[in-house]
Amino acid sequence: GNVRKIHHKKPWVLALCAMLGFGHHPAGAFRFRHPGYRQISGLAQAQAPAAPCLCSSCRASNHEPCRIVVFPVNCPLSPNNDLSAMEDEQLLRYSRQILLPQMDLEGQEKLLNSRALIIGLGGLGSPAAMYLAAAGVGTLVLNDFDTVDLSNLQRQIAHGTDNLGESKTASAAKRLASLNPEVRIATIDQFLEGRALEQAVSDADVVLDCSDNFATRFAINAACVRVRKPLVSGAAIRFEGQLTVFSLDRPDSPCYNCLYPNRGELAESCSRTGVIAPLPGIIGSMQALEAIKLLAGIGHPLAGRLLLLDALSMEWHQMALRKNPRCPTCGSL
Repeated sequence: GNVRKIHHKKPWVLALCAMLGFGHHPAGAFRFRHPGYRQISGLAQAQAPAAPCLCSSCRASNHEPCRIVVFPVNCPLSPNNDLSAMEDEQLLRYSRQILLPQMDLEGQEKLLNSRALIIGLGGLGSPAAMYLAAAGVGTLVLNDFDTVDLSNLQRQIAHGTDNLGESKTASAAKRLASLNPEVRIATIDQFLEGRALEQAVSDADVVLDCSDNFATRFAINAACVRVRKPLVSGAAIRFEGQLTVFSLDRPDSPCYNCLYPNRGELAESCSRTGVIAPLPGIIGSMQALEAIKLLAGIGHPLAGRLLLLDALSMEWHQMALRKNPRCPTCGSL
């Protein structure tokens, strides 16, 4: 037949395809590299080397090792498909996400081509940035004007003892580069406001508000409303956390000012009131998850809903959010 070399040279590629459920063997699990394939009635048939199949059915029955794998033509990992846009090591790095039918290759490509702005690299921003980097969001823009202090290390897991006195953007950039060197990282180590804030928001596909004060949150919200960018907002203090998504690209979406009136800064903050160490990690990780859903276009984002966590009792509560037609920020839009 018409035999060609398979584009992929890694044994896990066919294993991944088999895990997706493709293959003629009932168990659908193959763990070896196939050197070539040929077209038969619209199917790509790969000839396997004389190596034992490691699937549970083969091990249990001791029958002759599987020698052929058949891929449907729509299989994302079929040798017929052009996967040149994603390298073998990328496919391996993100294989557990690609296995998800909601994500697959198309969703992963969307992440790789996306840009996220993370404002605040403390307790919330640390896990959010780390998970977005690990998941393969192509460009991360990190904004914080503070330096790493010893009191930060109890909850701000992107930083370590060796980073004391270093800017949080530089410290986090090094941590993210060690997690995933393929991610492009840009840093802004100054307070974002006015036109600079609006430009940074406009350049992003999604904005994560991981700040710790109301003035910054209102400014971020106003910029996102003006340029119609989705905003993932989180907060954590004491044993209490909250999370929501403002889909500000939709005219009927509420904004942060619909939820909280701008009446000046409140006295409460982590530095004054305290926060239990894992709580920002929980909320920040969920911010990353909501951002991934928005960027990949999967699932149902937390738009129009506010999640509230009482960590002492480990109870979640949900509130519906509606746009305030009299909101001074978004009511006239």
